[in-house]
Amino acid sequence: MRLASTKTAAALCGGLLLAMSVPASAAVDAKLLDMLKANGSISQAQYAELQAELARDQKDQQIARQAQQETNEQIAATAKKTNELSTFDQKLAWAAKTQFKGDVRFREETVHNDGVSNNKDQDRQRIRVRLGAYSEINPQVDTGIRIATGNNDDARSTNQSLDGYFDKKSIWLDQGYVDYHPDFLKNLHVVGGKMPQQWVSMGDIIWDSDISPEGLALTYKYPLGGSTELFGSAGHYTLKDNVDGDGVQFKHDLRLYAGQLGARFAITDNLKLTLGGSVYGYDNDDDITAGGTTTPSILATNGNTPNEQFKLYEGFGQLDVAGLPLPLSVYGQYVTNKDASNDQDAAWLAGVKTKLYGFAVDYNYRDVQRNAVVGAFTDSDFANGFTGSRGSKLKVSYEIDKNFALGATYFLAKSDFTNATIRDSDIKTLQLDAEAKF
Repeated sequence: MRLASTKTAAALCGGLLLAMSVPASAAVDAKLLDMLKANGSISQAQYAELQAELARDQKDQQIARQAQQETNEQIAATAKKTNELSTFDQKLAWAAKTQFKGDVRFREETVHNDGVSNNKDQDRQRIRVRLGAYSEINPQVDTGIRIATGNNDDARSTNQSLDGYFDKKSIWLDQGYVDYHPDFLKNLHVVGGKMPQQWVSMGDIIWDSDISPEGLALTYKYPLGGSTELFGSAGHYTLKDNVDGDGVQFKHDLRLYAGQLGARFAITDNLKLTLGGSVYGYDNDDDITAGGTTTPSILATNGNTPNEQFKLYEGFGQLDVAGLPLPLSVYGQYVTNKDASNDQDAAWLAGVKTKLYGFAVDYNYRDVQRNAVVGAFTDSDFANGFTGSRGSKLKVSYEIDKNFALGATYFLAKSDFTNATIRDSDIKTLQLDAEAKF
């Protein structure tokens, strides 16, 4: 009988330990101990021992639950933080793919023009500030936005004269465009908006370098193997809406159509050649009485014959020679206006560039007949921006530190039409620059 009681007690104890080895409520475990003690299945010492073990187990379970809860909270916090960081990264992804570029230039300028009535030099200080943001929207689309200073909205200049009793200076939208370059056709760019010039220039007798054309353009480069490639561009640009006053359709707008085709060759390792040609044609440039007024065409100005029309053909080239004691580039362009009303229809420029003891040197000579190019768009610095001019330009610059350079440019020009009564006036311009880029 005693043996049976012992077996019963052992079985009950085993059952108790098994029950306590799995998750259970403290109330059930304590009640079971009390029942075992009441029916004599366990002694007082066994009851006390099991009760202490139950208390330890309950404490361990409580600690485990608390640790699990803390772990779950940490996991949730980490997941939330990770999600927040991911959202934050997504919001700032554009910043990682955006570049800010710009420059600040201070200029001291002296202009002598013996074709003006007082025949006095003009001395002035000017600044140019430009800031651009260029962002990759996705692998196929880029955008560019640039603001710049300027005395006014003149397309040919971003210079701001230091004048006006320390008043604040104007900032203009200089560029704003979208550049689509699809993956399926590498090196093709479709650009729309107010954009950088999409054509290649080997001189500035047609286009002042500050001009940002407005419209739609396509550019393409096609590698032929080795270091040889073809390049080309085409564009449609709107200059004036409803120029004839007869309607708002495209056919009534003053428009520019531009096309260019060229090639770059590596003749030898030390000899590279670029050749190309361009066509710049204008529609409705003969409608010079916009809205029935007698206002002359804005194109025919700065030396052009009044009411002139334009269709320009250009040839250009540059030869780069390496392997010499000094690097050497020889460049030039020739332009003729097919629609000129007289024989003043041609312009040419020839120049040479090199680098000597850290000094960049650029010299060119040009002869621009009266109606060879559009007076509204030609270089604004040479001969005060007038056609019917000829002479030299010499530019020397030196980078005295990273992204900071000093420069001097001298224009020696003779112009026929800067004054209605004085022909062949000399215009001498000296520009001293300090320019920082970033």
